[in-house]
Amino acid sequence: MKTFGDWLASPWRRSLLAALAGALPVFAFPAPSLWWFAYVALVPWILLTRSAPTGRRAAYDGWFGGLGFMLAVHSWLVPSLSVFIIVIAGLLGVLWAPWGWLVRRFLGGVPSPRRGAAALLVLPSGWLMVELVRSWQGLGGPWGLLGSTQWQVEPALRLASVGGVWLLSFLVVAVNVAVAVLVSVREVRVPAVAGLVATAAATSAAWVWSPRPDVDGSVRIAVVQPGVIAGDDSGVRRFDREEQLTRQLAGRHVDLIAWGESSVGFDLAKRPDLARRIAALSKETGADILVNVDAERSDKPGIYKSSILVGPKGLTGDRYDKMRLVPFGEYIPFRSLLGWATSVGKAAGVDRRHGTEQVVMSVGHGLRVGPLICFETAFPDMSRHLAQDGADVLLAQSSTSSFQNSWAPEQHATLAALRAAETGRPVVHATLTGVSAVYGPSGERIGSWLGTGASTTRVYDVPLAHGITPYVRYGDWPVQGSLLILALVCAGEGMRAFRLRRTAPRPLVPPARTVHESPARPGR
Repeated sequence: MKTFGDWLASPWRRSLLAALAGALPVFAFPAPSLWWFAYVALVPWILLTRSAPTGRRAAYDGWFGGLGFMLAVHSWLVPSLSVFIIVIAGLLGVLWAPWGWLVRRFLGGVPSPRRGAAALLVLPSGWLMVELVRSWQGLGGPWGLLGSTQWQVEPALRLASVGGVWLLSFLVVAVNVAVAVLVSVREVRVPAVAGLVATAAATSAAWVWSPRPDVDGSVRIAVVQPGVIAGDDSGVRRFDREEQLTRQLAGRHVDLIAWGESSVGFDLAKRPDLARRIAALSKETGADILVNVDAERSDKPGIYKSSILVGPKGLTGDRYDKMRLVPFGEYIPFRSLLGWATSVGKAAGVDRRHGTEQVVMSVGHGLRVGPLICFETAFPDMSRHLAQDGADVLLAQSSTSSFQNSWAPEQHATLAALRAAETGRPVVHATLTGVSAVYGPSGERIGSWLGTGASTTRVYDVPLAHGITPYVRYGDWPVQGSLLILALVCAGEGMRAFRLRRTAPRPLVPPARTVHESPARPGR
C-alpha cells in the first residue's frame, strides 16, 4: 500500500503541492482579509520543504511555492496579462528557492535546539530578503508583502510605526516557523515556545512604549469618486461627472478636494477651457482641487501621469509626475524583447514617462500635502520621504477600474493604513471607481469606504498629527538586521565547508604510477 511519502516521491506531484501551499497566504489579504490566518498560512509550505530529501529538492519546493504565492496574490492581473502572468510568477518564484534551501538546512531531519532557535531568526530574514528584492519597481513592486495582511490589527499598526511593514513580515514569518516546529519537531519545542513568547513580548512592548502621534488639529478633505464610465468618450463624460459632483461641495467648508488617478484625460496647458472650469469649481467651493492628468504633455515629449493643483485663479504651478510606473500596465520593460505581451493581454501600448522627484504641495489654509499616484502607496520609502519633507497629509490618487470584480480594489485601499501607521500622517486614498478610503495618523480608519459601486462625494474630517515615528527616523532597520543575520549565516556555512575539506580523510588508494615508476602528475 502506497504511503503519502511514496506519493510525494513524484517531482511533479510535490511541485504541485508546493504551489498550492505557497498560494494559501492569499486568504489573509483583502478581500477575504483573514488577518489571523497569516500566522499559520506558511506552515504547510514549511513542513513540505523541510521534508525534502535533498537541498536541491528543497530549493525546488521554495521555487514552486513562490510561483503559487505570486499567482495567488496577483490573480487580479489575469484579465490584463493573460498567460503572461504565469511566466512572470515563474520567474519571480525563483526568489524563494534559496529560502526553501534555508528551511531544510535549519529544520530538516531532527534539528538540534540550537539550529531550531536559529531558524526563528534566519528563515524570517530570508523571507524579508525575498520581499526586498521583489519590491524593486522593475520587478513589480512590493505588492503582497506578508506584513500588509495586518492592516486592521491595532497592535500590528503600532509595530509598523517602529519598523514598518518589514517588521510585521518578519514577525509573521517567525510565528509560522515556531508553529511549524511545534507540530513537527518535538526536540525543538522549547525554542519555538520561546520564540512565540518573544514575539508577544515585542508586540506588547511596542504597544506600551512606542510613541503615539500627537494629534493637534484636523482638516476637511473631500473625495470625488465618479464611478465606472466606459466608452470612446469616457474622458469627456468622466470630467463632466466630476464637475457635477464637485459642485455639490459648495458650502461644505472643505479645505481640499481630491480627484482620482487619470481624472483628467487632457493636458490642461492644451485645454485651458478645462483648467478654467476646474478653477471655477475651486472658487465656488472655496478649496483647492488636486486633479490627476494622464495625457501627453505640451512642454516635453511623452505621456505623464501627474498630480496637479488647481486653485481659484487657475493652475498653481504645483505638479508631481509619477515616479514609479506599473510594469506592463504603464510601460513594458525591455519592450524590444517583451513587446509581444501586448498581443496576449492588455499591456501598455505606449510607455508612460516617469518623474524624477517627490513633491510636497502647499494648499490653502496652510496645509502641506504629499501626493502619491496609484501603486506608489505600496512603497514604504516614498511615504516616509514625504513625511520627512514636512507633509501633513499623504494623498494617494488611484484607479482600479480595470479590476472592479477582483480583490485588487480592497487590497489597494488597505495599503494606505500601513503607510499612515508607519509615518504618523493621515492618508487619503482617492480613486476613480473605488475603493476610496481615509486613515488617521495611527492607521485607524476614518469614516466608511466608498465602494466600487459608488458614484458620489464624501467629506472626511481628517485628524492632523506631528512628530516623528521611529520608522521615519530610523528607516528600514529590520531589513538591515536581516542582511546582517544572513551574512553571518553565509560566513558560518563557508567556515563549515572549509572545515569539512580540511578534515576529509585522504584516499586509501595509492597514487597511480607512470611507466617510469613515478607518481602521475595531474595535468600532464
